[in-house]
Amino acid sequence: MKTQGDPLVLAASVAKTIHALAPQLPVFQVETMREGLYTLNGLLIFQVGAALAAIMGGLGLTLAVIGLYGVISYTVSQRVHEIGLRMALGATRGSVFKMIYSQSMRIVAAGLGIGLLVALLAARTVGSFVIVSAGDPATYMIVVTALALAALASCYLPVRRAMAVEPMVALRPD
Repeated sequence: MKTQGDPLVLAASVAKTIHALAPQLPVFQVETMREGLYTLNGLLIFQVGAALAAIMGGLGLTLAVIGLYGVISYTVSQRVHEIGLRMALGATRGSVFKMIYSQSMRIVAAGLGIGLLVALLAARTVGSFVIVSAGDPATYMIVVTALALAALASCYLPVRRAMAVEPMVALRPD
């Protein structure tokens, strides 16, 4: 019930009404709904936990994107001579783009598949401990799509660098 003014003013009359209806029922620690929810005994601890989980998830995603960028960048730098030779023999920038991106996406697809399998197995284990559904397909699809898009974005710069390889520069001996 919403009140006009300070809700704690009504606490005494509410306590009298409770004692009149059920004299054996104790009344203690009277507080407003806001005080009850946003204290350590309420939902505040869950909100802090959810915020920390979101921050850790964001950091994990950032590390995964940086790691994938590093791996693809290193792979491209190791294949500069091969890419230069392909371009000297007539490969277009589009075919180089397609080759490197498809190889990158195979790595990403394998990682997403393994991760999805592990997540589903973990959900079966943890499912009995949580109230919400641990096997919600919409959640899995959203997460897989977000991770795939992040992987696509992290592969973009190394693939662009592979497309910019000049055949004559790449074919010179080191």
